[in-house]
Amino acid sequence: MIPKINFRYSWIYDERFKPLWKKKHIKKWGKYPSYKEIKTYIKKIKPIWKKQENKVLKELSELTNLEWKEKEIKCYITGRAFPFSDPLTMRIYKNKNFFIDCLIHELIHVLFIQNTKETNPYFAYIITKKYKNEKFNTRIHIPVHAIHKYIFLKFFTEKRLKTEIDFCKYSPEYKRAWEIVNSEGYENIIKEFIKRIK
Repeated sequence: MIPKINFRYSWIYDERFKPLWKKKHIKKWGKYPSYKEIKTYIKKIKPIWKKQENKVLKELSELTNLEWKEKEIKCYITGRAFPFSDPLTMRIYKNKNFFIDCLIHELIHVLFIQNTKETNPYFAYIITKKYKNEKFNTRIHIPVHAIHKYIFLKFFTEKRLKTEIDFCKYSPEYKRAWEIVNSEGYENIIKEFIKRIK
């Protein structure tokens, strides 16, 4: 089963992020987007995502041997929330390719969450043994980045991959995860992931 991503706007949900948007953020990135701006953005991003949806979600499932468990995944679009996977939440990005890439990153997390029982042995291994000296956020992002790199190289470009890696330098944990993926090889990490999941 390949799910459909249902982009949604919730005024109640979005309001919870506005107080976090401080003056320093406004100076750097501009005002918090209005309801109309977010709704317009959703209309623009839908057809861009639809071109990628089936092939990317199918590939993620086949690559990992994990099944999508829901026919529809709600994705809440907010003005400026930091993206996260549960509930799947995205923010507006001017660069729509970057939005798609960020969405795929979060969907890899979603696939893991939907298959917690199957993925627990692998995560237990990398968290308590193989990468126990790394920070937690680094450990959990090693398989995410490895799988995402595979998707970048199969469906997109190395330039987009480089943009993603460069962007992740803002976070020492994300940056370190990319260093591990690139030094160990994304293919090797994926192979070990598949071997250790039930």
